[in-house]
This record gives sequence, structure tokens and C-alpha cells, in this order.
Amino acid sequence: MQQFADFAPNLLKVFLTSLLCTVVLGPIIIPILNKLRLGQYIRQDGPAKHFKKAGTPTMGGIIFIIPLLIATMIFAGDSVEALTAATVTLGYGIIGFMDDFIKIALKRPLGLKARYKLLGQVILGLLLTIYAVQYLGRGTGLNVPFTGAAVDLGSLYYPFVLLVLVGSTNAVNITDGLDGLAAGCTMFVSAGYVFISLMAGKPELAVFAAALAGGCFGFLAFNFYPAKVFMGDTGSLALGAAVACLSVLTGTELVLPIIGGIYVIETLSVVLQVASFRLRGKRIFLMSPLHHHFELAGWDEEKIVLMFWAFSVFFALMGVLSALKIG
Repeated sequence: MQQFADFAPNLLKVFLTSLLCTVVLGPIIIPILNKLRLGQYIRQDGPAKHFKKAGTPTMGGIIFIIPLLIATMIFAGDSVEALTAATVTLGYGIIGFMDDFIKIALKRPLGLKARYKLLGQVILGLLLTIYAVQYLGRGTGLNVPFTGAAVDLGSLYYPFVLLVLVGSTNAVNITDGLDGLAAGCTMFVSAGYVFISLMAGKPELAVFAAALAGGCFGFLAFNFYPAKVFMGDTGSLALGAAVACLSVLTGTELVLPIIGGIYVIETLSVVLQVASFRLRGKRIFLMSPLHHHFELAGWDEEKIVLMFWAFSVFFALMGVLSALKIG
């Protein structure tokens, strides 16, 4: 792939910049979170082995969000598309930060009221869609993976993007249930979007994706089992928004469920579990999301995470292949 070969050295610099900034920032932020006693609350209905994680500092998404923004500004600061993705990602991170702060610092378990959280997500989603369609020339076409075909949604494209953003952020939030799970899976998703962005002729978005991958990789130094810090909603909402922005701005919204297959499986496991219990009075899984099912089945946490990472690599490859005819 000639495009990747041409941009590889620069993208490696982006990845390393984000990675190193994250690794440097972690030991600075984590003690501050500890000092402020911003420790994670563990749900009583979750796996019993998680109780030992109570008090682990959360809101750690700050650790990779800041490097993501720094690397994007340094290497793609003149790109409107990259800055748009960074701005929306930051906006969702702020919503998550507010939710975490209310839950942890103010001791209100429900956090930011759902209607306000959804309102913030919808406003940011509308701003992204309007800007992409009206000013970035994104249009309202929807590319179909593997086929090269496209369908023009017209005005329906606006609510569709809102669905993509809200769905993506909540799916990543659901996936963020084991040490290193969401960060590792998103690292592979964003790596796939480096290639997709280049294939779409958008190298500046490849820079954003590489910075995202570097930040996630660096965060694993503190978040892999046993985690020294959790990303919280601050991180999970930001990650979900980042990959959603990449899908929208590269015209690959329908590729996102493929490349982010782990997110889809985790979310479906919750939906199926709830539906089965309400309709049949029986559960399909020992516990949902799916990663908790494997925990209760006796699997070690590290084994579950590594297995999910392996599948995430597979889905990332499938996502890239599905986008080959999109242009």
C-alpha cells in the first residue's frame, strides 16, 4: 500500500508522541486522582472479585485525551477535519468527566442526569453532522462495505449520525468493564482507521487515528491488570466519540460495526440478556456484558482481555478489508 509507505514515518512519529506523552502524564495525574480520593465505586451486583478494585482512581481518561489533542495539534493542526474530530472527542470527554465528577467527588451514584448527558451528546452530534455536511463536503451518502455501492440518506443522515455517535459511546462504555479491555480494543480499532483514513485520501485523519492508538497503548501501562487507574466515563465516552468521528469523516459509518465488532458483541450481550429475562424469565449468560460471563465461568481477567484483543485484531482486519472498495 503505497500511501501507507509514504506516510508511515510521520504516522510513527504521531503514534510515539502520543504514547510517550501518555506514559509521562500517567505518573503525574494518577497521584493527583489518589490525593483527591477520586476512587472507583464498585457495583454490588457485579462480580465479587471486583470488590478489591474499589478505590482505584478513575477519570483516568484525561491521561490519554490530553496527549491525543497534543499530537493532533502538532502533526495535523492545520487540518479542519482532524481538529473537528479532536473537538468532538474533547466534548464527549468533558461530558464523561462531569458524569464521573458528580458520581465520585459529589457522591451521587447516578451521576449526570441521563437527559443532560444525552442532550450534550446530541448537541455535539448535530454540530459534527452539520459541519461535516455543510462545510467539509461530507454529503449525506452512506457507503456500503465490501460493495463500493452508496445510498444517499438525504435529511435522514442527520439522525443517523446521532445514532452512530450515541451508540458508539455507549458501546465503548459497556466494553470498559475489565482492566485494559476498552483501551486495548480501541487501540486496534484506531489502528485500522489509520489505514482506512489513508484509503479515503484523508491523511490528516490518519494522524488523529494514530494519535488515538498511541494514547490507548500508553494508557495500558497503567490500566492493564492490575489497573492503577480506570478511564471512567471521561475516557470511554471520548474513545467512543473518537472512533465515531473517524467513521463519519471517512464516510465509513457502516464499517464501524465491523471494525468495532467487540463493541457490538458486548452491547448485544446486554440487550439479549435483558430481553430474554423479561420475555422468558431466564438469563442467557451468567452475567452481562459478555466479559462478565467469562469471569463467572472461572476465566482469569487477563485471559479474557487477551482473547477479546485477539478478536479485536480480527475485526480490525475485516473492517479494513470491507472498506477497500469505498472511495
